[in-house]
Amino acid sequence: MKINEILSPSIRQVLKPRKQQTPLWQQRQSCDSDLCRAVVANGYMTSEQMQEAAQRYRLGCSRSGGVIFWQIDTLEQICDGKIMYYRPDCHRDHQRHPQWVSNLLKRQFLGRFPEMAPWMPETHHCLFGTHLLSLADGADDADVLNTNLTNNTNLAVVEAEKTAVIMSAHYPQYLWLAAGGLTELTAQKLFPLRRHRIVLFPDTDTDQTAYKRWYAIAQEARRLYGLDIHVSSLLERRATAAQKQAKIDLVDFLF
Repeated sequence: MKINEILSPSIRQVLKPRKQQTPLWQQRQSCDSDLCRAVVANGYMTSEQMQEAAQRYRLGCSRSGGVIFWQIDTLEQICDGKIMYYRPDCHRDHQRHPQWVSNLLKRQFLGRFPEMAPWMPETHHCLFGTHLLSLADGADDADVLNTNLTNNTNLAVVEAEKTAVIMSAHYPQYLWLAAGGLTELTAQKLFPLRRHRIVLFPDTDTDQTAYKRWYAIAQEARRLYGLDIHVSSLLERRATAAQKQAKIDLVDFLF
């Protein structure tokens, strides 16, 4: 018996080959999110810088105004997208929880085809901005996005996607990526960065929790993959006690 004879008509329709469609990130690409507006309104970036950064990082906008931080790997495959909401002062709106695009699509899909639940693939995440590494092999794209990537380019990894976006406009000598949170960084996610020099910039806090955690990950990545990696102690050395209490990041410190 052929597999198509076993599957229900609804599943056969889902699995039917389709014409190539516009990538999801491109469908949602926009500078109209509450974050993009707040970044410009608060003077972190000009409108032109924001537009360039939105193109560089392929920022999207949800129907409710949240920014979509797409995670795209070096093969141009979308790993996932994180929808986040920001207040007019450019800080996180903690009344609205972040959402993963994969979870939204999964709920929508399984609502129509619940019988497909056992075959739903597991999602995997990468660093925000990983797709920019592929520009090392494409000079034309690199010029368009104001990046000049070669082997041994300095890569900077921060916690928050917002921080990477803002820092990219002011310190273009680094290619800025983001883990998406303190606990999101792993040695495995650093593997695609192996041909470059890497500097990690964890947020600061009162007991060096972030610094120690990322230092241990850097040591593991160096041992496993031979990475040229360093953890910056800038915030640990220069942030005030009040700033450490507030758990600031590079943008808070510099601007």
